[in-house]
Amino acid sequence: MARYLLVALISFMLILNVLGSASFTVINKCNHTVWPAILSNPTTGVSPLITTGFQLQKDESKNVTVPLPWTGRLWGRTNCGKNSTGGFSCVTGDCGSGKLECSGRYGQPPTTLAEFSLAAADTERDFYDVSFVLGFNLPMLVVPESGNCTTTGCAMNLNGVCPNELKELSQDGIRVGCRSACEALREPQYCCTGAYNTPNTCKPTPYSEFFKNACPRAYSYAYDDDTGTFTCASTNYVITFCPPLPTIKKPTENPEAAAPAGGGESLDPVSSSSSPMSVSFVQFLGGAVSLFISTKMFGHVPPKKK
Repeated sequence: MARYLLVALISFMLILNVLGSASFTVINKCNHTVWPAILSNPTTGVSPLITTGFQLQKDESKNVTVPLPWTGRLWGRTNCGKNSTGGFSCVTGDCGSGKLECSGRYGQPPTTLAEFSLAAADTERDFYDVSFVLGFNLPMLVVPESGNCTTTGCAMNLNGVCPNELKELSQDGIRVGCRSACEALREPQYCCTGAYNTPNTCKPTPYSEFFKNACPRAYSYAYDDDTGTFTCASTNYVITFCPPLPTIKKPTENPEAAAPAGGGESLDPVSSSSSPMSVSFVQFLGGAVSLFISTKMFGHVPPKKK
């Protein structure tokens, strides 16, 4: 058996040397454990990766090698453990395998998705996005290691400001996700189906705009290609769950009052109003986070996608 495993490993490494490879560095900055999952797109004929699911405790990271070309999805699962039958399951993002690793089925919504098409055949470039088409369960940023490419995703935790009709609650009543309007309401205008199945007929809705106002670079509905999908020359990617939010100083009544060193109060979206009408708050915070990501964390403002 050991000899067969060695032969398989050598064959895999030879394939990587011929076709090339990319790497995903997956980091968990959440205050709780996350169980990332990663699946190849079965319709493209891409073989499954060696790792399709794993556990990351707070501040842990894992490097995943991806042979090129490759198309697939990566997402985070939450509140995982043994279910009543002894199998492995998760409250959000569960892939139905009953095991830590996933096989053949993408995560149960709501899930924040990172989608990739690496070294695409027609262009030999990467295409990537962070999508809310299946809802939201975790903040996530995708950062290309190439300095000339756009960082995308969402650093905000939208679960606490999710419109009431989109909220996903655990069995004990805790907010664990924010569903997409398609998943929650099942109407053609939200799912871009039926008479709404073209870019000309399916337009943004107040629900997709809720996501877009909070996180302008994320993919907010089925035809959000112009502002939600990005491209880069082949590179590696850092994918962070719950990336740190900027610290924003609160205004004071006394303008001469000295601010504490390194001061300010960390703005926590989860503790804010969950009213669906609080779009102005979401838009303000989303803009602040977007500007912070562009200028502080990565040193440049990525060009707008044309």
